[in-house]
Amino acid sequence: MVADLRVESIMTHGALMVGRDTTIGELARIMVEHGVSGLPVCEDGRLVGIVTETDVISHEINPSPPVFITFLDAIFKLPWDESDEDLRRVLASTAGELMTENVVTATPDMTVHEAATLMYQRKANPLPVVDAMGKVVGIVSRSDIIRLIAESEAAAARTNG
Repeated sequence: MVADLRVESIMTHGALMVGRDTTIGELARIMVEHGVSGLPVCEDGRLVGIVTETDVISHEINPSPPVFITFLDAIFKLPWDESDEDLRRVLASTAGELMTENVVTATPDMTVHEAATLMYQRKANPLPVVDAMGKVVGIVSRSDIIRLIAESEAAAARTNG
């Protein structure tokens, strides 16, 4: 069954990695040239962040203006205001400035089912695969899981047909 397979069997080994100083343009070029949806940002092989297609696109957004409310002659910024984050993304010029730091990761021994659940629940794609020392050993994306499902269905159809 697909869900019982381990991430290490479907991940891309030796994933592309970038450093904090990689420019936004270079990130976009690498993503396009290699057909990847995200790039781990690493220092000495250790994961420090990730830049995804969504992050790169966010660099081109029109930032939201800050949202304030006045109450008893005081001005308060509303807790759900994301204008600071939008502005940070628009002004970023490197991977280190644009990246997401709290990265959702997988381990090589995690099941595909567990990785798929993590991707779905945390809206994370791709997942860097890290070893016990925090070093990136691969990457797994939604397209890897979808390809596995398609191949499994095709094999089942050949067996039953």
